[in-house]
Amino acid sequence: MFGYVIVNQPELKFKEYDIYRSYYCGLCRKLNEKYGLSGQLTLSYDMTFLILLLTGLYEPDSPLSSCRCVAHPLARHPLRDNEFTEYAADMNVILSYYSCLDDWSDERRISRLAMSKALSGKNKRACALREKKARAVRENLEKLRLYEKTGETDLDKAAGCFGELMAELFDCREDLWSPQLRRMGFFLGKFIYLMDAYDDVEEDQKKGNYNPLLPLWNKLSGEEFAAHCLQILTMMMAECCKAFETLPILENIAILRNILYSGVWSRYEAVTARRKNAQDQQGGKK
Repeated sequence: MFGYVIVNQPELKFKEYDIYRSYYCGLCRKLNEKYGLSGQLTLSYDMTFLILLLTGLYEPDSPLSSCRCVAHPLARHPLRDNEFTEYAADMNVILSYYSCLDDWSDERRISRLAMSKALSGKNKRACALREKKARAVRENLEKLRLYEKTGETDLDKAAGCFGELMAELFDCREDLWSPQLRRMGFFLGKFIYLMDAYDDVEEDQKKGNYNPLLPLWNKLSGEEFAAHCLQILTMMMAECCKAFETLPILENIAILRNILYSGVWSRYEAVTARRKNAQDQQGGKK
C-alpha cells in the first residue's frame, strides 16, 4: 500500500532532485545502520516525503555528507539525515512488517511471509522505541482487517482506518502543529488507501480479494469508473493540500508541492492509461 507518494522527476530542477535523493539516501543508510539489510529493503519514497515535510516544518540541522553503497559502489553520493530520518526509519520498519503480514494473509505469498519473519525482531525493536505510534498502527490495521472480513462497502470507513494511521505518523511531536499535520496525514492516508484499491481492483476481482471499489467497478463503465474515482481522489488530495498550505514551510517547498500536486497522481495516470488502451484493444469492453 506504499509507493504512491513520489516526485514527478521531469518537473523538478536538477538541484531539487539532488536534494530529494540525498534525503532518500539518508533514509536508506539509516535503515541499514539500525535494521540491517532486511530493514534497508523496506526503503520507501513515502517515508522520504515525511522526512522532507517534517524537516521543512521544524528545520532541524540536516548535515550533508557522502558515502558509497551497494547501489552506487563506484562514486560517492550525497546524503542528509536528521532526527526525522531516524523516526521515519523506525516507522518504515513497523509499517513494512504489518504490510508483509497483510499480504501473506490475503494472498499467501511466501516471499511476504519470509520478509515478515526477517523483520519480526526488528519490528519489536522499533515498536519498543515508538510504542505509542506502533500501537496506533496495530489498532487501525486491526480495525481495517475487520472491515475487510465483513466486506465493508463504505469507502469512508475503510479508507478512514488508514487515514487515522497516517495522521498518527505525521503527528510526530504532538505540538501546536498537530491539527494541521494530523489533517494532512489523514487525507493523504485515505488517498493512498483508495489509490491502492483503484490500482488493484481488477486483480482483486479475479482473486476474490476484498476491495471497497469493487461495487463501483462492477456497476460503471471503464471511463465512468475512472472519472468517479478521480473525483473522490481529488477531494482527498484537496483537503490534504489545504492543510499543507497552512504550515509555515519554506525549505524544499518546491519539492513538497511537486509531490503533492503532481507526483501522487503518477500511478493514477499510468493505471488509467493502461486500462483505456486495453479497453480500446478489446473494442470498448471493460
